[in-house]
Order: sequence, then C-alpha cells, then structure tokens
Amino acid sequence: MSKRKPPRPAASHRKKSDNRPSRSPENEHPGQRRHDGGGAVWLFGRHAVESALRNPARTCRRLLVTGSAQQMVETVLQTVRLPRPAPETVDKSRIDAVVPEGAVHQGMALQVAPLPAVHVEDLVKQADEKPTSTLAVVDQGTDPRNVGAVLRSAAAFGVEAVIVQDRHAPEATGALAKAASGALETVPLVRATNLARALDQLKGAGYWTVGLAGETETSIGDLDWPEKAVIVLGAEDSGLRRLTREYCDFLVRIPIRRDMESLNLSNAAAIAFYAAFAAKTTNS
Repeated sequence: MSKRKPPRPAASHRKKSDNRPSRSPENEHPGQRRHDGGGAVWLFGRHAVESALRNPARTCRRLLVTGSAQQMVETVLQTVRLPRPAPETVDKSRIDAVVPEGAVHQGMALQVAPLPAVHVEDLVKQADEKPTSTLAVVDQGTDPRNVGAVLRSAAAFGVEAVIVQDRHAPEATGALAKAASGALETVPLVRATNLARALDQLKGAGYWTVGLAGETETSIGDLDWPEKAVIVLGAEDSGLRRLTREYCDFLVRIPIRRDMESLNLSNAAAIAFYAAFAAKTTNS
C-alpha cells in the first residue's frame, strides 16, 4: 500500500506528545492488577467457548457441557493441542446456575482465567513495525453487549485492538464474550486509565485520530483515511467527551436520515470500521 499523507488539521487539534516519563506500573495500570490477578469468569455459548479453547493465551479451568453439546465440544478438543480440562457432563440447570439469568449458553460453559493484559504502551511499541494499522477507542461505553459487539466488528474489519477507559467500561465477562462471538480471544480489549493520554501516546507513534460526531459537516465517506488510524467512538447518550474530542485530528459523521437521532454504539462502530477497511483495501 502506498503511503498517503492526509491534510493536517489546525495545530490546535493535533497535540504533540509531552514526552513525560512513563508512570510507574502501580500508577499507570491499575486495571492490570485487577484483570491479570482477578478471579476466573464463566464464558458461555458455542463461539465464545470454542474460541477460548483454541486460544493458547487462555487458561481454562473447568468445562461444563450438557449431553446435547458433548459431541461438539469433544470434537473441538480433539483438534486442540493444549492443556484443557475434560468436559463434565451436567444437567442444563447446573450451567444455568453459573451463567447470568436467561443467558443463551447452548449447553456449554467454560471457566477461564482473565487473558494477559495488553496496554497502550504495547500498541505504541508495535507501531513502527506496521505500515498500516487501525485501532479503536470507545469513550465510556458501559454496556457489555455493546462493547462485545464492537469487538466482533473489529475482528471482521481488521481493527487490531479496542481501547476502553478502565473506570467506565465493562469487565470481560461471559456476557461480553458471548456478544463478541469469539472476538474477545483475537482482538485485545485494552484498558487505559486516561483516554486523552492514550490518544496522545498513539498520535506520537504516528496514528491519526478520527472521532465520530453527528454534528460535524464532514461525512465519513469523504475522509482520506490515513494509513494509521484510531477510530474514536463516544457513548450513545452523550457522544464524545470534550477532552476526548480535542484529541481527535478529524471529526466525521455517519450520514443517516434526519428523522433518526443516532445509531447505537455497536452499529456506528461497524460502519466506521468498514469505511476504514474498505478505503485501505481499495488503495492497497
């Protein structure tokens, strides 16, 4: 893919890195202690369970299956050359007891340890090795099903990581994993203490930040997509926060009918991810 230089926005919209020294691990990554050392969770549903069983980075502890799901699970285990627990055949009520009420578990539940944490600094270190790259930031998305759906779209359209604010984002629970349909195992869910600082770090690593804002004049279809882009999505009710918006190099909107107020987070993410994917594929 040829390298393109997008037009630079006004200087006030593109902030240079302040080159401050990195914070200590204790201060920079409070989420690491919770997610790396936290307790196990139950994943459920065919895609979430199968993807976790196939993921070498995932530690699996217990596997509960009903009789109707046993053959499928055993077939998967026969192709996975990883240490995995033997399936325990149980009644449906036993699985109902460990998953959220009303969850569609398809007769299987897998108890797992949290995945190893990935940090913004890891993405920054990898940036020089990638001539083209797309990341996503979700500013205060709180619904686990919405964030899971964002991960699923990210996997479909080549978005390499989804960054969320640690204090205002859901945990990587079974409900999130079910909505992600296996994508939680392939697309890192990166937790950042400060999204503005995370965006600043990524900008310093060569990324251009593209925020979605319904009130702006520029259509997402008119953007000359940079080779390295961070797509920034706001919460459904309030959109991008002021500080997050200030760290966006470009603001674009998704054109919709005037009688519709907005799209939900996961739908907007899917459209934005496709737009970036299609633009880069066309120019590759």
